[in-house]
Amino acid sequence: MSAALSVWVKGIGLWAPGASDWHAFRDIVTGGASPAATERPMADALPPNERRRAPESVLLAVAVAGQAIRMSGLDAATLPCVFASAHGDQVITDYMCDTLARAPAELSPTRFHNSVHNAPAGYWTIATHCHASSSAISGGEDVFGAGLLEAATLAVADDQDVLLASYDIAGTGPLGGMTSTTGPFAVALVLSPRADGAAVRLAITPEPGNSGSEALGDPWLDGIAASNPSARSIILMRALALTRSTALRLPAANGLDLHIDVEVAA
Repeated sequence: MSAALSVWVKGIGLWAPGASDWHAFRDIVTGGASPAATERPMADALPPNERRRAPESVLLAVAVAGQAIRMSGLDAATLPCVFASAHGDQVITDYMCDTLARAPAELSPTRFHNSVHNAPAGYWTIATHCHASSSAISGGEDVFGAGLLEAATLAVADDQDVLLASYDIAGTGPLGGMTSTTGPFAVALVLSPRADGAAVRLAITPEPGNSGSEALGDPWLDGIAASNPSARSIILMRALALTRSTALRLPAANGLDLHIDVEVAA
């Protein structure tokens, strides 16, 4: 068995259909509210002109990253960041494939610019003047676990706080049919190797095998969890919202799970 990676949760951000931020999600999970209509993600870190032009994938990633940073009270300019997505911006990828097949000369340079997998990381680091390292990773259906393992490893190995943002949007066209992603979702965590007043610790242990997805017994949560790969984080987000110590598993790759002990300080 591998040694556990011990990290503390200093900030959380979330956007889901029915919950536009972490506080709304927590209120729903704890029974104090019902899912409500959600509007365009508020990516406040972006300048207004960039915010108007940015695609949905960028808005989602930047919105949840901003929420997590605000909760943490840390300076975004100093934090290394990991942006994780299974498929990137499927809408733009579908557009590019269609345009290249029909009329290649009509391909939009702006859309091409936004199609690259590290576009959200680029928007975030430029807007926040972040000169720390940034990573853009993909792990297919297991992307959230892969991103969590990357961010936690960086936090422990380099003894520094790290921002993780995982996001995916609904697919469209033939690509959407292949990926079976039906809705948008994004989540962010600020992870630290030190407690510094944080109330929740994650002990993350990589273990062989894949345990499969676990139904949560709530139609809203289970619907979100099935909507896209980043939303597989819902089981962890529910545990954080309930602020109860528990143990759970998340896939991080084919044949690799993360055993996560969620420990809430007394």
